[in-house]
Amino acid sequence: MRIIALDVGQKTIGVAVSDPLGYTAQGIDTILRKNIDEDIRQIKDLISKYEISEIVVGFPKNMDGTIGRKAEEINEFIKILREAIELNIRKWDERLTTAAGEKILLQADMSRKKRKKVIDKVAACLILQSYLDRRRND
Repeated sequence: MRIIALDVGQKTIGVAVSDPLGYTAQGIDTILRKNIDEDIRQIKDLISKYEISEIVVGFPKNMDGTIGRKAEEINEFIKILREAIELNIRKWDERLTTAAGEKILLQADMSRKKRKKVIDKVAACLILQSYLDRRRND
């Protein structure tokens, strides 16, 4: 079974899934947020399509490890997600994943317009890959 990662933002949700063996992460989609019901419906569709067994949600702690406003918003999103989906949902520290994704895309010499379209998917991929790597090493 596969694992899905979500990089939840105000306007979009970046989505990545693992391969069936849980070794690699691939960015698959960027959900354009409309409302929470539609967001959940689209996530459920992806869970069904990819036969997902676990969800990892990027959790944006402050650099000093404290929980800020954005992390509180993610906690609320996870609460709603848990009510709608009966899978194990894990929070995963996402500090610097968007910055790392930007760096990767800049090194690939991608235009600003193209970077904007894929950055959330890349960030979800980085979140998931770090989770998969840690899981294998524990």
